[in-house]
Amino acid sequence: MIDTTVPFAERKALQEPHHNFGEERTMLLLHVCCAPCASGCVERLIATGREVRLYFSNSNIATQEEFERRLESVERLAKIFDLGLEVDPYDHESWRKAIAGLEGEPERGRRCPVCFWRSLGRTAHRAAELGAKFATTLTVSPHKPSRVIFGVGSAWHHFEPWDFKKDDGFKRGRELVREHNFYLQSFCGCEFSIRD
Repeated sequence: MIDTTVPFAERKALQEPHHNFGEERTMLLLHVCCAPCASGCVERLIATGREVRLYFSNSNIATQEEFERRLESVERLAKIFDLGLEVDPYDHESWRKAIAGLEGEPERGRRCPVCFWRSLGRTAHRAAELGAKFATTLTVSPHKPSRVIFGVGSAWHHFEPWDFKKDDGFKRGRELVREHNFYLQSFCGCEFSIRD
């Protein structure tokens, strides 16, 4: 279990993301939380000439129905961009065990890095099996601090710290949502992030 009492930045100095556009040809396994967040990220990565494969790992999502609803849009996104897609089986109970004791934390509190750790850890494992590097679409959200996500990701040597918020990444994602009529949810995913 990750120690959420020590800020990630204190455990390891964070480096600025660097991308050798068009030079790095290693496959990138992209952790995808939903189509609205992933669409602009995918477009940006493809523009660099990278081989991209999607990995939908989201056992944090409150219900199987919501998981399936988001997955349907991610499947359409994969078809639009002609990308491979793997789905990590939904297992909300194991996610609940991972965040046990943090249920009362506010959104952006100590529960979120543990959630990131679980999803990125599963993505890191699959990427290693594929001989790929990996990144996450979580950094596109204005509600998710990229530095925290980078801190979590820095635990794995094959993590690439893409800050998809930059250059209007969130705005571009919303444009693609409208263009392709992707499902746009109103909460992060877990039952604790649902707004009343």
